Amino acid sequence: MNYNITQAQFGVRPPVTKPSPRFLEVLQEDGLRQLVSNHYDILRTSQIKDMFPQDDEAFALAKQHSADFFIQICGGPDYFNQNRGAPMMVGRHQPFKITPKARLVWLDSYKQVLENLELEDELKQSFWNYIDVFSIWMINTPQD
Repeated sequence: MNYNITQAQFGVRPPVTKPSPRFLEVLQEDGLRQLVSNHYDILRTSQIKDMFPQDDEAFALAKQHSADFFIQICGGPDYFNQNRGAPMMVGRHQPFKITPKARLVWLDSYKQVLENLELEDELKQSFWNYIDVFSIWMINTPQD
C-alpha cells in the first residue's frame, strides 16, 4: 500500500479518477459508512476539528452526508444527489479555510483508517488515489 500524497499547486485541479466500484462492492454500504465514521471520529479531535460540527446530532449528519457522497462516487446509489443535490464539493467547502496543511491532516486521518481496514491493498489504493487528488480540489486558502 502506497500512501503517496500528490504535491498540491494552489488553484490547480488535477484530473480525478474515481475509486474502483469493487471498493464499495467489497465493503458494502455499511462498511463504507463505518470507514467514514471512523475517519470523522479522528477528525473530531484533530488539528482541524473546528471545521466540523461540535453538536453531536449535526456531527452525525455530516458523517452521513460524507458517506452518501463516497457511496455515490464509488458507484453506489446516488444518495447524496437525492438528499443534498449535485455534490458541487468545492462550493460546499468554500465557507471553510482549507489550507494545504488542513488537507494533510484530513488525508492522514484517512490513512489511519485505511491502515486498519482489512481489505485488498489494490482496493485501498484505488480509494486513496481518489481522495489524494480530490483533496487538492478542496484547498481554498494557499497558506496556514
